[in-house]
Amino acid sequence: MKMHVDAAYRSLNKYGEELCGDKVKIVRTPDSTIAVLADGLGSGVKANILSTLTSTIVSTMMKEGSTIAEVVETIAKTLPVCNVRKLAYSTFSVLQIFDSGEAHLVEFDNPPCIFVRNGKVIDLERQSELKEYGGKHVTECQFSVRPGDVLALVSDGVIYAGVGQALNFGWNWDNVSSWLAKTTLKENSAPRLAVSLSEAVRELYLDRPGDDSTDLILRISPKRMVNILSGPPVNKEDDNRMVHDYITSYGKKVVCGGTSANIVARVLNRKIETSINYVDPTIPPTGKIEGVDLVTEGVLTLSRTVDILRDYLNKEADSFYFRKLDEENGASMIAKMLLEECTDLRVFIGRAINPAHQNPGLPSDLSIKMKLIDELCVLVEKMGKNVEKLYY
Repeated sequence: MKMHVDAAYRSLNKYGEELCGDKVKIVRTPDSTIAVLADGLGSGVKANILSTLTSTIVSTMMKEGSTIAEVVETIAKTLPVCNVRKLAYSTFSVLQIFDSGEAHLVEFDNPPCIFVRNGKVIDLERQSELKEYGGKHVTECQFSVRPGDVLALVSDGVIYAGVGQALNFGWNWDNVSSWLAKTTLKENSAPRLAVSLSEAVRELYLDRPGDDSTDLILRISPKRMVNILSGPPVNKEDDNRMVHDYITSYGKKVVCGGTSANIVARVLNRKIETSINYVDPTIPPTGKIEGVDLVTEGVLTLSRTVDILRDYLNKEADSFYFRKLDEENGASMIAKMLLEECTDLRVFIGRAINPAHQNPGLPSDLSIKMKLIDELCVLVEKMGKNVEKLYY
């Protein structure tokens, strides 16, 4: 079974700093996901440059197939050295998870990776002898993952949260890992775990982080497909083919738009039941068709869905954001499905132009709805999910 890695992260800047000294890079290759967390020495601009340089070198070289020895040696030769401490460096962790479930972890001076399975912290057997590359000590570890596993890479700002403030000696690794293990039993989506952990760290620092604090959460999930159908086909005779392709597709099913819902109901000879429950007066209510998970209105709902996903990607998600995501309106329901219950999105797009969705300023082949669907697909791809578009 092919594994999908759902990845999400949150960073808190050291109090008073405009730039974060930690940097996360997530790279998808044809057969794996590579996640890098680099922590630059100190804080502010210098740390930001060091961590950006390190994470970029590591992720690019790993993607090109370089060995870890080559990667560390390149970093050792590239980064400038601090005159006072004789250190240049930026610490880093690299986790490469292959679609087969094999994982390769490399750590250099960062807090150890936290591995949670079924609500329990699993000890990873790192190679006992410390390898030395380019004069730097590095630990390595090979292991296997399976669906439901959660892994966390954290910078030391997370481990020391609360030092001298809420706690005498900081939160420490054992406390962070047991907190994460407990939280995965209640909440297992990567975006929510990343936000929850970041908010816990912020509280321990009493809103004044003493160090840059980043958590990167990786959750292993099996393939989960979401199918969205929107817009009538250019030729009416293609209605049956489009609906047949859509309804026989594996996975959850969403229909966006009144005309689209009518076509699906007619072809399947089923009724549309419209909800009269207006949870949000700005978003039209949802409906039901037997065999379809969610039926929504078109342009207004898609537009709000795009806004919700854009807020998440702009790192504006917090616990208030997730409360909005749990609302029972069409846009929140689609966004939640795409963010938390989807590894692959397939969109069935009818190219017929609805005059009501036409902006006089746009060329006739580019309706507002088509533009929204394209934008939605781009955002879902940015979240690391696979997108396939089928036109009719």
